[in-house]
Amino acid sequence: MVVLITGGAGFIGRHLCAKLLDLGHHVRVLDNLSPQIHGPDADPRSILPSSVEFLLGDVRDADSLHRALDGVDAVYHLAAGTGVGQSMYQIHEYTDNNVGGTAHLLDILANGRYDIQRLIVASSRAVYGEGAGLCEKCGDVYPEMRTAEDLALGQWELKCPSCGRPVEPVPTREDKPLDPGSVYAISKRVQEDLSLCIGRSYGIPVVALRFFNVYGSGQSLTNPYTGIITIFASRIKSGEPPLIYEDGLESRDFVHVSDVVQGCVLAMTCDKAVGRICNIGSGIPLTVLDMARTMIREFRLSLEPEVIGKYRVGDIRHCHADLTQACECLGYEPKVTFEEGIREFLDWAQDRESEDRLDVATRELEQRGLFR
Repeated sequence: MVVLITGGAGFIGRHLCAKLLDLGHHVRVLDNLSPQIHGPDADPRSILPSSVEFLLGDVRDADSLHRALDGVDAVYHLAAGTGVGQSMYQIHEYTDNNVGGTAHLLDILANGRYDIQRLIVASSRAVYGEGAGLCEKCGDVYPEMRTAEDLALGQWELKCPSCGRPVEPVPTREDKPLDPGSVYAISKRVQEDLSLCIGRSYGIPVVALRFFNVYGSGQSLTNPYTGIITIFASRIKSGEPPLIYEDGLESRDFVHVSDVVQGCVLAMTCDKAVGRICNIGSGIPLTVLDMARTMIREFRLSLEPEVIGKYRVGDIRHCHADLTQACECLGYEPKVTFEEGIREFLDWAQDRESEDRLDVATRELEQRGLFR
């Protein structure tokens, strides 16, 4: 097949390129090589395998999309801005890129003469807001985002929306009511809705994948708006303790990029997944504090994470994936444990250039009252 990956020069895209090439597909990448992600002088020849057909362009540009879609059988739409905190003040940029870019792609697919056999859209666990919970009195519940008053008092844990009792985090299914808490999260929800709507209306086979916290080799070590693992790695490599928000007991579902690629590849051929949304995660919650300590131990350093008790507006407390639907629709099964995956990432990161720019991102949030 001829496969187009928008945003294919990014972290997930590069791993997906390599896998699709191994499977014998012709891979074409459309990417704008954003300086925030790739640096000011990015060279696609040093980023992508030589057999990838690379097109420099933006999904918001019609000419770029028409060139990229010519003769294509399947599309992975990965192009997007991904900084949750940054999206809260670069509102137009994130909406224009994530929603506008997706709308532009769908407009051309709906009105052009392209016979796309599959469109796989990369969404995010951010659309859920808080994950699902279990209340000892009320049973299964969907906790609301925490109030500013609770956070200011350091009352970090979630409460039952009905009785106010504490709730225990449980796996989050795709049918949970969505409660996105950031501009980024809202943009991903709209991406899903637009793609599935146009897919149904025009007979385009669409699959939406909700990625949880993806990590692995190749992730940017200089972009302070990307994943928490790379931010921590940059600080630890420079001899600084990772700074942990709240009390460190907030939990996330960390999924290795090779498992994400597995889900993406399955979505291209599994007809049962068409018109559906599937979680792609590890299914296992891990506290940020435990994650940081594991990284320090693997680096063989005598640091202790610094729990600072501050918080970012819009951050969630707990969310990890229920993988039942991904297993049934895709045959997806995560294979990489966190210990294996973080060792692979840190072995790769050990000798790579990194830059601890967390203070830059934090200062931008503080100036806007979004970090307290």
